[in-house]
Amino acid sequence: MNNSNVSKDCCEPKSSKPEKAGLLTGILYGILPHTFCIAFIIFSIIGATTASLFFKKILLIPYLFNLLIGMSLVFATISAVIYLKRNNFLSLVGMKKKWRYLLVLYTLTISVNWLFFNFIFPATANFNQNKQGVVSNIETSSITIKVAIPCPGHAPLISDELKKVEGVLSIRFNTPDLFNISYNTNQPVADKILTLDVFNTYKASIITNW
Repeated sequence: MNNSNVSKDCCEPKSSKPEKAGLLTGILYGILPHTFCIAFIIFSIIGATTASLFFKKILLIPYLFNLLIGMSLVFATISAVIYLKRNNFLSLVGMKKKWRYLLVLYTLTISVNWLFFNFIFPATANFNQNKQGVVSNIETSSITIKVAIPCPGHAPLISDELKKVEGVLSIRFNTPDLFNISYNTNQPVADKILTLDVFNTYKASIITNW
């Protein structure tokens, strides 16, 4: 009798490798859509102007992140198909047996994207956005603008551009699309802000000014 056909499911110890593979792949495809924004943030912080300008051009593509997130789910699906086919589970029955792997893969892909949109990008958009060396007794005013960014992934780009305007003292991003700007009252900041090139792509409007 040939014992090679005995079911492996009941004769071999269960391995956590499929779940670990799904975990790592899910994290990878969750991070992948945000590579350009992460690179832009890093180069902006370290002052690499040429590199940040390159990634700025990419971030000016409308709905870039929406497209990349869709691609991440496509890549996750391709990865799942390859895994299932390689292990002879590419069938409805096989997918039911490997539901844990698929659940981990897609849950992590979606969860990492959710984490970036709701926590990481809002935090990085507000990182180091206070001008250094500002005189403490300067008279300040505030303005809030609404920017038609397709997702919070573009918020660091907007904050970085606003910080370059003369007279702007600090910027605070409030998800999903509001930017509160503190500025020197003696500077015509409102007029300068709306003329920024970035707002040719992502339209901005003043909603409060005091």
